[in-house]
Amino acid sequence: MRTFVRPLLASAAFMLATLPTAHAELPTGLAGGNLKIVVGYAAGGAADTVARLYAEQLKDAGFGSVLVDNKPGASARLAWDMVKKSKADGLTLYLAPSPLLTILPLTYKTPGYDADKDLTPVALLVEIPTAVVTGASQPYSSMKQYVEWAKKNPKKATLGLATIGSSGHLGAFALAKAQGFEVTPVAYRGASPMLIDVVGGELSMGWDAAASMLPLYKGGKIKFLGLSGDKRLAALPDVPTAKEQGFAEFVPATSWYAVYAPAGTPPATLAALERSFLAAAAKPELARSLEAAGLVAHAEGRAELAQRAQRERANWAPIVKAAGIVVDE
Repeated sequence: MRTFVRPLLASAAFMLATLPTAHAELPTGLAGGNLKIVVGYAAGGAADTVARLYAEQLKDAGFGSVLVDNKPGASARLAWDMVKKSKADGLTLYLAPSPLLTILPLTYKTPGYDADKDLTPVALLVEIPTAVVTGASQPYSSMKQYVEWAKKNPKKATLGLATIGSSGHLGAFALAKAQGFEVTPVAYRGASPMLIDVVGGELSMGWDAAASMLPLYKGGKIKFLGLSGDKRLAALPDVPTAKEQGFAEFVPATSWYAVYAPAGTPPATLAALERSFLAAAAKPELARSLEAAGLVAHAEGRAELAQRAQRERANWAPIVKAAGIVVDE
């Protein structure tokens, strides 16, 4: 069962009220230990923001310190490998982007990791709505207008991507197939060069996390055509979702971040970490900070997280097969 932030407020308040201190919840080995959250991307992005906001809320949870360690490279798999090889004591955690659990195992011929065995789930921390955007000078300003334009200009419909086989790639493929138009994916080495071409009009649309595109939107450089997910973002109240516009095919393109520990971490340690992260997620100030950054405050426990990862992978499998996406690295 999913656990949303508002229900978490009540449950976390009860839990914290009935225990002497947050420090008392931590077993020997975690209490007073230096917790490290490893992020597979450079500082300043959505993943880094999530990790640092949670680290701030965990500072009074009984750990000696809570640090964020940025280890970018190999589509976040370098950081995965680092955590996989770490001591299974609960003090080194990985901030996992959902595609590594749900999509990359389906699209990569040799992913270089085992999504089911290397790491074990702790808690889902946040949902990352994605969006399709276009340059401010383009003639369309909604998904409906874009679909109509794409049908009339099939050779001009292009989709800029920071990652081939991402949720946005698959969501856009599902949308195009359902609506009867063709779009050519164009892969870039990261979101920044892709967005430069979106702003310049060389791409008809681009896809990325909505949060990472807020500055360009506020600067008048891009237009949001539609958001993934079921509801609008607090940071973008005037931007409708794809679902609102009648394009439910794009809804599943929402991503998420979750914390994972090395395989073999003791169950009692995992349970203590889960409690600590869910208690942090229940704090109203964290929810406000996440929403201001264009993210959705949403948390789930480790059992729900494991089920969600498996369910989403199963849902993406037929779309990956239909799209014929195979990444050979």
